[in-house]
Amino acid sequence: MARLRREGTVRPVAPFDFDQALDFIATFPPMHGEQVVSEKSLKRAAWASQMPVAFKLFSTGTVEEPELRYEFHSDGPLSEADTAALVRRIEIYLSLDDDLGRFYELIDADPPFATVKRELYGYHQVKFLTPFENACWTILSQRNMLRIAQHMKRVMIREFSAGVEFEGRQYWPFPGARAVVQASVADLTRLLRNSRRAEYIHGAAAAFSEVDDGFLREGPYDEVSRWLTGIPGVGAWSAAFIMIRSLGRMERIPYGDSSLMRIAGHIYGDGRPLPAERLQGLADRYGDLQGYWAHYLRVMGRVVMTP
Repeated sequence: MARLRREGTVRPVAPFDFDQALDFIATFPPMHGEQVVSEKSLKRAAWASQMPVAFKLFSTGTVEEPELRYEFHSDGPLSEADTAALVRRIEIYLSLDDDLGRFYELIDADPPFATVKRELYGYHQVKFLTPFENACWTILSQRNMLRIAQHMKRVMIREFSAGVEFEGRQYWPFPGARAVVQASVADLTRLLRNSRRAEYIHGAAAAFSEVDDGFLREGPYDEVSRWLTGIPGVGAWSAAFIMIRSLGRMERIPYGDSSLMRIAGHIYGDGRPLPAERLQGLADRYGDLQGYWAHYLRVMGRVVMTP
């Protein structure tokens, strides 16, 4: 069993409701089976250099005075640099630095959205742990049954990752791009049993193994979007999805997103999908935070779209 290597505390920007994050994680299909969510804690794995590390998070604060305690468990020693990188990864993963104040002020000027704010108060976007994992999920899930995409993802994890035991369970982080790019397209085809997706996954691995993370997170939006759409299998919708869901780039939403149009119809209309132009007009009210508005819509969609 992995030994406790590091522990400490992080302080999210208030308001932050860890229970909201746990509710999202527990029902987010791409992560099914990869973590353990209890009433008050989260356990899953991430990479530190070339070593898998299990981490446990639990709240020791309140929504208005939030505090998260972390434990890192590994089979080898963790350096100060590894620890700092893991802490930063968790901060990005749970969007702990996001200041919801301005977003909530914009909601206050949007009465139909007030219910969403009440339901999700203190929810900071939960991202994919890495942009590469996000890109792979978009490729695996495009025009595919959910259970098959989940199976393909698990197959990739078992083939290219490594596990770490913690509290009687093995935790496996999603592999990095450099591990996957070493496989040939033929190898990936045998693994995924789909030649087109194998080609796309290999192309994504090649691209992400060379790109600078700082460029993805801080580079000009249009340049990053063009880089993403240059990856085979990543179109405009997928690029916008990756920008929001792993990079936290909230400046734009995918134009004409049919899922958002349906959900927004329940919040802003009579239940019928909103036209694309009206959806974009509503999003534009939120300026460079429209991605947060769209994500809150998607999360709320689990409620309003349930019969």
